[in-house]
Amino acid sequence: MNKDNCFQLGHIAKVHGLQGELLLVLDVDFPEDYEDLPHVFVEKSGRLVPFILEHMVPQPNNKFLAKFEEFDHVDQVKPLVGAGLFLPLSSLPKLKDDQYYFHDLVGFTVVDENLGQLGEVRVIYDLETQDLLGMEYQNKEVLIPIQEGILQKVDKAEKKVFCRLPEGLLDIYLED
Repeated sequence: MNKDNCFQLGHIAKVHGLQGELLLVLDVDFPEDYEDLPHVFVEKSGRLVPFILEHMVPQPNNKFLAKFEEFDHVDQVKPLVGAGLFLPLSSLPKLKDDQYYFHDLVGFTVVDENLGQLGEVRVIYDLETQDLLGMEYQNKEVLIPIQEGILQKVDKAEKKVFCRLPEGLLDIYLED
């Protein structure tokens, strides 16, 4: 499976008990949408490897107790701790017309309410503390926080992201 055609569902947080169970943490808004997964892709050595789920039991706070088929001992699953969990983009739940996934914004034009058209979204950085939209502006990468108040509107039909950039944000990136 090509990582470019996938999204990160979460990660393997730790082992649970001695029978090969794992605690998975999902980084999604609606974890209940993923309760009945038949399999996930686990990142091992830079590659995505399919693992068939024997069970996946919901826990509080976006966590699941899970067990992979043919993994029956803690020593078999210890090396997987910390690994990313992925699914194909095609398995993402369908959204309403006014909703979007951050990865959908790549290639959209960024338009500031004061400065007008600025550039094209090149990348989305999914960080623990803050999601960022990376765009090229005057041959420099500019990072825009993805948060209410800054991102005003997304027009999927026109492929535009309308923003209200904080004063001085562009200046930080343009200084030599």
